Amino acid sequence: MTIAAALEKLMRHGMPFRFEAFDGSTGGDTDSPYTVRLLNERGLRYLMSHPGDLGFARAYVAGDLEIDGIHPGDPYELMRHFRSRLTFKLPPPGELLTVLRSLGLANLIAPTPPPEEHLSRARRAFEGWRHSRQRDAEAIHHHYDVSNRFYELVLGPSMAYTCAVYPELDATLEQAQVEKFDLICRKLDLKPGQRLLDLGCGWGGMVRHAAEHYGVQALGVTLSEQQAMWAQQAIKEQRLDDRAEVRFLDYRDVTERDF
Repeated sequence: MTIAAALEKLMRHGMPFRFEAFDGSTGGDTDSPYTVRLLNERGLRYLMSHPGDLGFARAYVAGDLEIDGIHPGDPYELMRHFRSRLTFKLPPPGELLTVLRSLGLANLIAPTPPPEEHLSRARRAFEGWRHSRQRDAEAIHHHYDVSNRFYELVLGPSMAYTCAVYPELDATLEQAQVEKFDLICRKLDLKPGQRLLDLGCGWGGMVRHAAEHYGVQALGVTLSEQQAMWAQQAIKEQRLDDRAEVRFLDYRDVTERDF
């Protein structure tokens, strides 16, 4: 029995996509706009050890499944489609045994996850402990002091590096970043006169938003000198000098308390 035929016998409603397996077999819905290609045995082990959308997602992330009909970085429409239709069933015992033998009983065992990377004690001592002042400063300098102009081109006017929150589907990135800042402020229940400390504040977007719209005294700290310079200039241009500040400083050196 081929891989495609065996897998179809395990699916309650059949395959909601066109399917191609590494053994050359094909199956599924020939009218579907999606084509799923199972590339290797490791992908099969993901599917068999975690039937349903979890095994499918793991095989996709691991690169053991390819999908035509979607953008490779945005598979969520397909995942939602599968969530309601990709359900498995148990055939009668005799048929189930035939299916499992065809697919390989060993493939019921999930692939071994990659080992977590650990530096040796000697290397940690030589290079510095994780999150030591030196290592943190070097890491931030390497990633963010490549020029503010570069990040202006990448991030846009908000200069916000973290995920945005889109209030509407047609909102701009800038609107979504403002919505993200405001959502955080609402969750913190900020009130005028309170003090806010933003660790690793980047270019100070949260600091400026909280100071301008919620009336707090906001302090941000960053280990990127260029970020701090850009943020202080933006604070000055927005006339928030009396309520907002961004310092080129390790958070462990902040002397103020009672935030």
